Amino acid sequence: MASTIKATNISTPDGTGNITVDRPLSGSGASLTSLPAANLTGTLPAIDGSNLTGVAVGKNLIINGAMNVAQRGTSFAALASGYSLDRWKFVAGSIGVYTVTQDSSGPAGFANSLKIDCTTADASPSGTDYLQLRYHLEGQDLQHLKKGTGSAESVTLSFWVKCNKTGNFASRIYDNDNDRIIGSTVTINSADTWEYKSITYAGDTTGALDDDINKSIMMDFLFDAGSTYTSGSVPTSWEAYTNADYAAGITLALADSTSNYINITGVKLEVGTSATDFEPRSIGEEILMCQRYYEVSHSWGDNSQYQGQAPVFGMNGASYGATVGDVQGKIWNVHKRAAPTVTLYADDGTSGAITRMSDSSKYTGVSAKYMNEYGFFKVYKASTFANMTTYYYAYAADAEL
Repeated sequence: MASTIKATNISTPDGTGNITVDRPLSGSGASLTSLPAANLTGTLPAIDGSNLTGVAVGKNLIINGAMNVAQRGTSFAALASGYSLDRWKFVAGSIGVYTVTQDSSGPAGFANSLKIDCTTADASPSGTDYLQLRYHLEGQDLQHLKKGTGSAESVTLSFWVKCNKTGNFASRIYDNDNDRIIGSTVTINSADTWEYKSITYAGDTTGALDDDINKSIMMDFLFDAGSTYTSGSVPTSWEAYTNADYAAGITLALADSTSNYINITGVKLEVGTSATDFEPRSIGEEILMCQRYYEVSHSWGDNSQYQGQAPVFGMNGASYGATVGDVQGKIWNVHKRAAPTVTLYADDGTSGAITRMSDSSKYTGVSAKYMNEYGFFKVYKASTFANMTTYYYAYAADAEL
């Protein structure tokens, strides 16, 4: 028979307020508003993760926000348009020349940043010129934003930035599925100083994002642009895209001198109306997330090496009445976003080639065949390989948005 004890005051002879019981207590702790830690004694039971609610996991929508992963290399001279550090695409639309690097500097807590150095200036950009750093996000990763509904979520963007000059640059979030945009200006207050910035963007009740593997959102930093993109107004609320508003509000003019540079790191995009601390991932986790979009089998930024490459067998197709040759394919380390574009490398860095192991002969004119998100079936050549001879090659698999 159950019994209940109701008490308004319990004291013990030593006046400590500690109570010892000889059996477990059960019930709700909702009414406990203040419990001194010193009064909790003994071993606490294990916490069941299924009972943890309201705990944010993987809050940052940005991969490689700390700029630590650089599979393509750490320095990109005269880069006009293309990916540099993993997941980050640089575009200079006919407005000067730049070197993009993984810079070994950052604010406290960050070992690296992405640096853009102006090496050829353009102080008078034409109307359609622009200079930007862009990040693409898949639609299927953004369904929890509930965009296009009455309960659309706000998001907050935060990051660290350092520049040699003061002024404003533009931050934009572009909805690629519905051609809509929202933005803000970011002010550099002190030159050559790391500054922390955060911007909150309201949820958009118009235009749902596609639930697929394609780019739905583009997050852009714009550092300079011509009048085609700056003649309008900053789109501080969601609106239909117009060129005039795309880079409106820029005063930084990063292209006007070869002394100019800008560094960015610690980029975080999260649901909510306030910025929270950057949460670093382990380098192993970050690499795996990046490899969904781009993967190399060789040392980062070095195509001319063979360490770590597993030898594979070739087959002489002429044995079966055809003058073709095949070499075994590979399985990707990580499931790709989509079937990637594959480039093969011989051990001297020659693309579209592989190396024969017995005498280091180089075979050119080869290509990966029958590929999907999991790997590719074979290396093909329109003339024969040596039957059952071993070959090796490195590869780069590109499935970026």
